[in-house]
Amino acid sequence: MMRRLRANLPWIAGAVALAVAAAAWLARAELNALERDFDTRIGIVHRVLSLRAVEHEAILATLALLDTPVAAEAARRLPTIYPRILGVLRRAGDARWGAAALSGEMATALAAAEAASRRAGRAWGLVSDMEQGRLWLVFAGTHASHALHIDLGGMLAAAEWPFAADEVVRVELTHAGHRWAIKAGADASAPWRLLFDTPLAVRSQPFDVVAERRIGWRELPWLAMLGTAAAAALAVAGAATLRQQRIARRRAEELLRLGQVGRLNAMGELAAGMAHELNQPLTAILASTRAAARLLRDDPPDPDTACEAMEVASAQARRAADVLDRLRRSVERPGRAERLQVVDLRAVASAALHLIEPRLREAGVRPRLEGAGGLAVRADPVALEQIIHNLLTNALQALQRVPAGERRLTLRLAAHAAHASLTVIDSGPGISAAQRGRVFEPFYTTRADGLGLGLSLCETLAAGMDGRLDIVDGDEAPPRGAALRLSLPRATAATARTRTDPR
Repeated sequence: MMRRLRANLPWIAGAVALAVAAAAWLARAELNALERDFDTRIGIVHRVLSLRAVEHEAILATLALLDTPVAAEAARRLPTIYPRILGVLRRAGDARWGAAALSGEMATALAAAEAASRRAGRAWGLVSDMEQGRLWLVFAGTHASHALHIDLGGMLAAAEWPFAADEVVRVELTHAGHRWAIKAGADASAPWRLLFDTPLAVRSQPFDVVAERRIGWRELPWLAMLGTAAAAALAVAGAATLRQQRIARRRAEELLRLGQVGRLNAMGELAAGMAHELNQPLTAILASTRAAARLLRDDPPDPDTACEAMEVASAQARRAADVLDRLRRSVERPGRAERLQVVDLRAVASAALHLIEPRLREAGVRPRLEGAGGLAVRADPVALEQIIHNLLTNALQALQRVPAGERRLTLRLAAHAAHASLTVIDSGPGISAAQRGRVFEPFYTTRADGLGLGLSLCETLAAGMDGRLDIVDGDEAPPRGAALRLSLPRATAATARTRTDPR
């Protein structure tokens, strides 16, 4: 289970990464949507406040233009029309602002604002009472000056508030360190912060509209994020399953091909052995029947009939020899030297391990491939695959005869002066001294269900590639188990150029 988990770890990591990325993309999209919505709504607030500020300037300009008794009466009625206007003051000549209605300090401040308005040629705002939600706006006219006392809290009606009642938003008017909170409250613990800070487009009321909106975790689209993450994980799982199925199918096809080649080679080995074993007795039969024919010709009873019978026997024996010879020629491996190619020994060994990987995993064997790559040898790729596959299969069968905790399998690559070698080492029961001299004999086997052709065929295939297959013994032998070494000629630089460059 742990081995399978480690094998699938890259896919699991990929699924988690894709799921997190998909969820993060949805979260970012939702945050962007909330930011756009916030900008739209606070833009409405900014426009309404700017409109109110423009109305204040227009009222003052109208009062200065229509400075008549009728206009004065209308000015006294402004608070009923505009509830945010708390009062209107008028000063003409050398009179003081508001007389007894204002403190001396405030009257002095209004006088200073009037002087500033006269110099600037526009209305002038007095924000000293801004923390109490009050604003004085003064306009110095030609004949008289007017001042509006404005309630900042009334500049934005409840019906004009664009945010939801439960939406926590902080909106303030600020200027030169003074501030007035139109809407208080923002969750400082929320991780995301949206900020708006834009001045009103009116010079007489130089307020900055500052708004803050905090976005908490609960506002993220968790259902959509979880659904998208699950879909991404399922997509990766499906891709992993399809890939594993493709690998398993290719492995099965390759094993089937190797099995077919192995069976053909085994049939050839079997036919060659039969031809070798039967050719001698058939030759003896042929010689005996010919001698009998000559002897019977000298006998008087019926020499012609006896000679004819012996000639028939001789012809049948010759025919049997011809049949066996044709069988041997039909299954004999043709021109293997013509099929030798430059191959990477480590790459072929890795491919062979890949083919039997399910059987190794089932047996709890973790093979080790030692030695550097780049060992180029001259070999028949199909024959080389078959040899390594047979050696690995034999090693795996030997390892299944020892406890699971003692199973070790090592493939060791080595380079020598003229050849390269691949040694397959297992920690199985090993090969006894009595068996060592016979393991490469055809039909010799220690397994009840074996044919005894595997190692014999491997030795024949290795010899056909100018290589050899040996049992490692002496100081190089492992302390336990068996080691078989396949040696093949190394590909020289000239050989490699011949294979890669036909010139």
